[in-house]
Amino acid sequence: MRRRFVIFLCLLNALALAEDALPNLIGNVAGRTTISLDGTWNTVVDPVEGGLSARFYENRRPKDNRDLVEYSFDASQKLKVPGDWNTQRDSLFLYEGPIWHQRYFSYHKRGGIRLFLYFGAANYLARVWLNGTKLGEHVGGFTPFNFEITAAVAEGENSVVVEVNNTRHADGVPALSTDWWNYGGLTRSVELIEVPGTFIQDYSVQLTKGMQDEVSAWVQLNGDHFPQEVRVEIPEARIRQEAKLDGSGRAEFHFRAQLQLWSPENPKLYRVIISSGEDSVSDEIGFRTVETRGAQILLNGKPIFLRGISMHEEAPFRGGRAFSEEDDRTLLNWAQELGCNFVRLAHYPHNEEMVRLADRAGILVWSEIPVYWDVDWTNPATLETAEAQLRENIARDHNRAAVILWSISNETPVVEERTNFLKTLAGYARQLDSTRLVTSAMNHPEATGPNSRRLNDPLGQFLDVLGLNEYVGWYERTPEDADQMQWSLAYDKPLIVSEFGGGALYGKHGDAETRFSEEYQANLFDHQLKMLEKIPSLAGMSPWVLMDFYSPRRYLPGVQDFHNRKGLLSERGQRKQAFYVLQKFYREKMAAGK
Repeated sequence: MRRRFVIFLCLLNALALAEDALPNLIGNVAGRTTISLDGTWNTVVDPVEGGLSARFYENRRPKDNRDLVEYSFDASQKLKVPGDWNTQRDSLFLYEGPIWHQRYFSYHKRGGIRLFLYFGAANYLARVWLNGTKLGEHVGGFTPFNFEITAAVAEGENSVVVEVNNTRHADGVPALSTDWWNYGGLTRSVELIEVPGTFIQDYSVQLTKGMQDEVSAWVQLNGDHFPQEVRVEIPEARIRQEAKLDGSGRAEFHFRAQLQLWSPENPKLYRVIISSGEDSVSDEIGFRTVETRGAQILLNGKPIFLRGISMHEEAPFRGGRAFSEEDDRTLLNWAQELGCNFVRLAHYPHNEEMVRLADRAGILVWSEIPVYWDVDWTNPATLETAEAQLRENIARDHNRAAVILWSISNETPVVEERTNFLKTLAGYARQLDSTRLVTSAMNHPEATGPNSRRLNDPLGQFLDVLGLNEYVGWYERTPEDADQMQWSLAYDKPLIVSEFGGGALYGKHGDAETRFSEEYQANLFDHQLKMLEKIPSLAGMSPWVLMDFYSPRRYLPGVQDFHNRKGLLSERGQRKQAFYVLQKFYREKMAAGK
């Protein structure tokens, strides 16, 4: 009983932290005045983490020839930011641990301007200093964070130092084991953000849940003195609405609007302007509804079949972590070439630009946090870390029409502690954003007969949409056995088969029974697709995976060479036979109006 009470108190504390932390993240950085700190950074590799005791963050230079200083950022090796360190330097390919990043920037201070230091992502633990003063820490490798530096920034030259540590931990999210590369570094852009003394911290402008002709919005200001009103405008629709701010700088709106609805066929975005006092922010926002009815997913009130593909944030051609608009555009273009209207961004939040491109292209998005395989289910700190990543992911992307699914986990064990942990996350996701659907990729169906499987995971009762990862023909049985397999669900809910597939090395050929040949993979897809079409509640699929990617668990020399080979394309963009099998299937779906 005492243990439950302690966990309950920890959960209350985590929620309190959540309420405090959400306003600290600046929304829509793309719409602000920014100064890029991307480029070449000085780095010091620190495998024994001696940099803290040696005070690397002070970036001290010797005062004279007798002064002992046993490091030098100025004379150190360099790394590009954004970028992972693993693929920039051969000696760091397998490195896990701390690396210190440093760069100088010049700044001219101006009255009435507040300054923030913003990081798109740093994997996994980041400690940040400016001119020797610690700004704070951030845990989690795929979500943004920022610190106000108005008081700490100096006139003229400044030095920012970031210790980034990608060491895996048993209580981390993810924990010790993953099937993707543990890329370390400042993997997304670093920027300075200038805002007025009182500024628009964040906002949400979306259709009211279940309604196509009403907008619900909120705006949150940050500052010491709030104006009386805030204004929301959608010029193209001739909408101009004003609302009073409360004492906390928050205003809420509800107003009727006749808007073109966003969809894959018509990815309409409106310019939305939010203004208050001296601050004004512009964004491109689409308006659509998403809900479920029995086993159907409804977009704008109509059933939709999700023709999808799973994808990692792996850079095409060069390898390593994808971070540029060019990387993201290439991956999404390949998905569209397949005939996809949907992507599962596995197994963590991808670059913000990826989601914005999906918005513009009309591609629906499953967005996931890295509660992957097994984590420390009974540790309140692990739950707090998972909640923080979910909160930051939703805060960043809650105005993106493309995002229809928040995924809270992937392939987790069916035990009571895990179910309670994920039940809490599902409730938290709905608390933060009630307009989207909550899902999870599950992989423990019950065998109800020699050729039958039933998905009855207790987690399903807390989800809006069921995700199923299954590998008939690869990790169990043969591709031909899929012809006899029958699937059923314990819940009257939509099902997305979130993973299926098998490995193939591009250019390796053999008959349909030869593992890792293109023929085996293509044959597997052919049988899988016929099996899945027989599932009455099937609302979509996202086969595994768009492109081959680095994985430390894939050892087979001459075939895998540290790559997961289940991609329909090689890491060089070469199309395997299975690419065309899926493409043909999706084109037939499209021709049938699905």
